[in-house]
Amino acid sequence: MNYVSTRDKKMRMSAAQAIVRGLAPDGGLMTPEVLPRLPGSALETMKSMSYQQRVVYVLSRFLDEFSARELTKFAAAAYGGNFDDPAVAPVRPLKEGLHCLELWHGPTCAFKDMALQMLPHLLSASLTKIDEEKTACILVATSGDTGKAALEGFKDVGRTKILVFYPKNGVSDIQELQMVTQAGGNVGVCAVVGNFDDAQAGVKKLFSDQKLAQTLADRGYFLSSANSINWGRVLPQIVYYVSVYCDLLKAETITNGQEINVCVPTGNFGNILAGYYAKQMGVPIKTLICASNENNVLTDFIRTGIYDKNRPFHNTLSPSMDILVSSNLERLIFELSGRNDELVREYMDQLASSGRYQVTAAIQKKVQELFAAGCCDDEQTKVTIAQVWKDFGYLIDPHTAVAFHVLEEYRQSTGDDTPAVVASTASPFKFCTSVLRALGVEEYRKGVQVLDQLSEYTGVPVPDPLAALKGKARRFEDVTEKEGMLEQVLEFLR
Repeated sequence: MNYVSTRDKKMRMSAAQAIVRGLAPDGGLMTPEVLPRLPGSALETMKSMSYQQRVVYVLSRFLDEFSARELTKFAAAAYGGNFDDPAVAPVRPLKEGLHCLELWHGPTCAFKDMALQMLPHLLSASLTKIDEEKTACILVATSGDTGKAALEGFKDVGRTKILVFYPKNGVSDIQELQMVTQAGGNVGVCAVVGNFDDAQAGVKKLFSDQKLAQTLADRGYFLSSANSINWGRVLPQIVYYVSVYCDLLKAETITNGQEINVCVPTGNFGNILAGYYAKQMGVPIKTLICASNENNVLTDFIRTGIYDKNRPFHNTLSPSMDILVSSNLERLIFELSGRNDELVREYMDQLASSGRYQVTAAIQKKVQELFAAGCCDDEQTKVTIAQVWKDFGYLIDPHTAVAFHVLEEYRQSTGDDTPAVVASTASPFKFCTSVLRALGVEEYRKGVQVLDQLSEYTGVPVPDPLAALKGKARRFEDVTEKEGMLEQVLEFLR
C-alpha cells in the first residue's frame, strides 16, 4: 500500500518511506492511499486473540512491505513485559453500559506508549527497507506524555537520536521529572518558553527548513518525527479501538454487530482520529465523542464547522490537552472532503495566515454525523474525579475525567444510552496534586513523595515506573525561547 500527502495526492510514498520521513515535504500528513476494510468475520476471529496477535492482524492491512514474521516480532517486543497488565489495554467495566479502556499500563504510564513502543521497531526496519544510510534524528514537541513515551521508546535504539521540546511550566511535575531524568546515550530534552503550540510550531518550522536539512545531511543526519503527524504513530492506535470491541464481544457484554459509543479526551486529534479509522475499517462505532478541556477549539469546530485558534490559551489541570492547533484534524478533513488535496491545502494556508478556516456545509454535515463534542473546565474536572471515586471506587486522572464529564453531558442531552467506552489516557499518579485536590486534600508532599501520599490516601498502588523516579538525578536543564530551537538542534547534532 502507498501513502499520499493530504496536500498533494501526487506525492506518494511507501509505508517505510512515510514512517521514516514522518511529514511530507509539502507540510502535509501522509495517509493511506486506500483505507482497508476488515473481513466480515474479523472481529469474531480476533475475539480469542491476544493483544499482540490483534496488532499483527490490523497492521498487516496497512503495511504490506512488512512480513507477518516481522510484525509478530515487533508486537512481542513492543507489548511484552514492559506492560504491567497482560491484556496490554484492559477494559474495566464500571456499570452496565459503561466501560473504561485503560491505555496507561506501559512503561511511561500514558496512552502514548501504545504507539511509541511500536514506532521504534517500525522505524528501524523502515530505515533498512529504504536503504537509508544517515542517522534519523527524531524531533518531538510534547504537551506532556508524548515526550517521555518517545524518549523511552527510542532510547539507545541504533541509528537514531531523539530531541524532545516541552513547554516550560506547561506539564505536570511528574511529567517533567520523567523527561529530564531520562536515561540513554542518544536522547536530549529542552524546555521551551511558551506553550505547546509554540513548541509544535517550532518543530514544524525546523522540518521545513531546507538549509537546516542540508546542514544535517552533511553531518550524516536527517529529521524524522515521533509526533502523531507521523503515520507510524497513528497506526498502532487503531488497534486498541478494534481490540476493545473484541474484548466486549469476548465478555459477552455486546453481540457482534452491536454499536458502541467511544468518548476520547483529545487535544491534537490523533487519538480520536484512530477511532475514526477503526470505524471506517468496520468496527461498529456509532458516535465518536470528542472531549476537550477549556481549550475547546475542537468542540467549537465540530459544532460549527469553524476552526479558530484565535482565542485565549488556558493552562489547565489536563495539560496534555492544552492545544489550540490540532494537527491531525487535517487528515480527517482530507477524508471527509473526498480527498480534495487542494481544499485541504487552502484550509491549512488559511490557518497559517489568519488562524482560522471554515469548512464547507457538506464537510460540516459529515463531521456531525460521525462526531459529537463537549468540553469541561477545571472545576468540573475535579468534581468528576471525586464523583467517579465515590461511585465506583475507581481513580482517574484529569484527562480521563474530562471524557467522563463530556460523556455524561452527551447522554443527558441526547438520551443516547448506547454502551459506551471511555478512553483513559494516563495514570492518575502522573497528576497526583490535581487528583488529591479533587479528593479534598489541601496539603501535598513535595516532589515524588506526593506519589506515596496519593497511594496512602486511596489504597491504590503507585505504578512501578513512577515509583522508580525516586532518587533519580535530573540530566537535562536546558531552556530556550522558541527562536532558539534551531540552535538547540544544531548543538545536539554536532
